[in-house]
Amino acid sequence: MSGPLLSVRDLSIGFGAFEAVRKVSFDIEAGETLALVGESGSGKSVTALSVLRLLPPAASLAGSIAFEGQNLVTLPEPGLRAVRGNRVGMIFQEPMSSLNPVHTVGRQIGEVLAVHQGMRREAARRRTLELLDAVGIPDPQRRLEDYPHQLSGGQRQRVMIAMALANDPKLLIADEPTTALDVTVQAQILALLKDLQRQTGMAMLFITHDLTIVRRIADRVCVMTKGEIVETGPTAKIFSAPQHAYTRHLLAAAPQGKPLAPPADAPEVVSASDMKVWFPIRRGLLRRTVGHIKAVDGVSLSVRRGETLGVVGESGSGKSSLGYALLRLIGSEGRIVVLGEAIDEKSGKALRPFRKHMQIVFQDPFGSLSPRMSVAEIVEEGLRVHRPDLNAPQRADKRDAALREVGLDPGSAGRYPHEFSGGQRQRIALARALVLEPAFLVLDEPTSALDVSIQAQIIDLLRAIQQRHGLSYLFISHDLRVVKALAHRLIVMKDGLVVETGAADAIFAAPQHDYTRQLLAAAFSETPHQLPGAPQTD
Repeated sequence: MSGPLLSVRDLSIGFGAFEAVRKVSFDIEAGETLALVGESGSGKSVTALSVLRLLPPAASLAGSIAFEGQNLVTLPEPGLRAVRGNRVGMIFQEPMSSLNPVHTVGRQIGEVLAVHQGMRREAARRRTLELLDAVGIPDPQRRLEDYPHQLSGGQRQRVMIAMALANDPKLLIADEPTTALDVTVQAQILALLKDLQRQTGMAMLFITHDLTIVRRIADRVCVMTKGEIVETGPTAKIFSAPQHAYTRHLLAAAPQGKPLAPPADAPEVVSASDMKVWFPIRRGLLRRTVGHIKAVDGVSLSVRRGETLGVVGESGSGKSSLGYALLRLIGSEGRIVVLGEAIDEKSGKALRPFRKHMQIVFQDPFGSLSPRMSVAEIVEEGLRVHRPDLNAPQRADKRDAALREVGLDPGSAGRYPHEFSGGQRQRIALARALVLEPAFLVLDEPTSALDVSIQAQIIDLLRAIQQRHGLSYLFISHDLRVVKALAHRLIVMKDGLVVETGAADAIFAAPQHDYTRQLLAAAFSETPHQLPGAPQTD
């Protein structure tokens, strides 16, 4: 075959009267990585989905998409099925909504191998184990029988990557493939993808909002905004001499500044002593307990009024379990005190009055927002439960104010979650938490789905709200750049244990533990294609 592997010409995508993509053109050569970069809603994910014609039925598609010289726009459905998942693989942005919740990991990867390669059960099992090991899943033999909900966010994303790579595709479309991954595993995955390219000649269309990743992995870059490509060129040239104002805006956008220190006499809002969250491992016909996963193992902490405690660590380190346990969303052992009162033994009605003081923003906004509820209903739901004194106009006023705070138009309150981009959905989740004006907010990877400029806006917003209301945060994140801009103190977790704790400035300046130094090296390395390794922990 002569010419580019993939050639897109004058691609336009419409949803009714709205034109999401306008006259987009680009090429990808065999073995090349092209990064499609832009903010949420720029049209980059829709462009990627159009390559395999995975758009909703109501979408209109114009232009040409030639893969290996074959126009996919006019290709009949049987021909498309031969391309999808076989010659072109795809990693989706939100693994929890892409994996089947009622099938094990082994069965889902095995199905891909059976359908496209005709592998029998034992051969598919061996290949599945190889794939899980290649993408960094620890103890893949045991994980074969796990369901998606039993894996961490990063582990689920790695399963998606294994499925996409199962048939050795010639083109891999990666839609934000490292969004849910911690920095060390992110580095491993990027290095893995580059190794696979060298071995197989696979090309990649890499969609991301993280410019640090672009610098590390891409050969060329296309910058998108408002459905159009405004600049394209070699990665080094785009970073060293950007021509378009929007490209310069993206390169300049990053979380900046530092949080203001709370008063020295600020009261304690939340504390925990010797907290443990152990999940039983059951095996055999009678499902006997044969061991425990020690997600949180003897952790103690405290958060004062107006303070942000950052919790960092790799996926599976226990940081999300710690946050859920503090809010009594999962069972735990140990004492938990909120606003001076122990809540570890409260349940049902006794615990309900504390809920309005403790809120959470989950990592996966698509999974945490009801698809049957409008944005107005989602944001107002907490007010209906915890503020029955408010009438409908008062609830609407508070809802609109919360939406404005997170950068959303209150006029969109009648729409549903599927009508928004991933970053916009995360902002809806943040508005839902903030509308009750809580005293303590657990932020579980709240910026992981957001592009860099919106990340900076959200961090500035959270700092302003904290300063104005004295709000306390438990900020869980694998993005140490964001943590550095928001956290007063840090705890570093690994395998359910706290390996280092102290003032954030001190830890960033002079980390004491080897694991902390490894995390910082992975987060702040800027060298393209020179990626730090990390132990295979999850």
